[in-house]
Amino acid sequence: MNICLFSKEEIAQPLPLRDERAQHIIKVLHKKTGDTFTAGVVGGASGVARITSIDDSGIYFDFTAAGDGKPLSQLEMIIGFPRPIQLKRLLRDIAALGVGRVHLTGTDLGEKSYMQSTLVERGAAYKMLLDGTVQAGSTHVPELCLYKTLDECLAAVGSEGLLLALDNVNPSARLVDAVKEGSKDRVVAAIGSERGWTDRERRLLEAKGFVRCGMGERIMRTETAATVAGAIILSELEII
Repeated sequence: MNICLFSKEEIAQPLPLRDERAQHIIKVLHKKTGDTFTAGVVGGASGVARITSIDDSGIYFDFTAAGDGKPLSQLEMIIGFPRPIQLKRLLRDIAALGVGRVHLTGTDLGEKSYMQSTLVERGAAYKMLLDGTVQAGSTHVPELCLYKTLDECLAAVGSEGLLLALDNVNPSARLVDAVKEGSKDRVVAAIGSERGWTDRERRLLEAKGFVRCGMGERIMRTETAATVAGAIILSELEII
């Protein structure tokens, strides 16, 4: 836990001892009265919390804001639903990278049962995004949007910014080159489910203005492709 996050309401209240954050502060960080730890408000400032006292009712602390909490980037990612176990790692890792918005969508070749997983419910998916945010020492959690089809997803995403579709079937450009040459105000990167895009989806993406890009000949898992693509794009944007 590289930062302890609180809601706006929690930051002014004692932290109950049964809370996992309190357990981490006491048992892992070994903090005592007078000690400090890194803290922040979800969606707000980061800073330092100083423990004023600890008793049976909880940890009492004063919070002093000292930073912007590492705001999210202008990168958005469209991702075809992967297996639930992959989705957990994927959401955590791209949140740690600082992706601003995640669009999870069904695809023509994607397994429809994956979309029925309880993980995609806001509570479980948000927990993974929050874990990645904490890992990064940030306070800003990416927004998560869900769609049944790529058609529905692309209609919602719109056509503004640099639009990139990752595809290892006859891509027209290397990802790194496409990022260097394109607009940087907003970047949307689309990554298919584990079986890739259909020809229909390729035509749909191209009609919406997406440039089909490659990252080499090797075929990656959806979670791996998303993390690698995100890192390449953010590096070119000089964010990481």
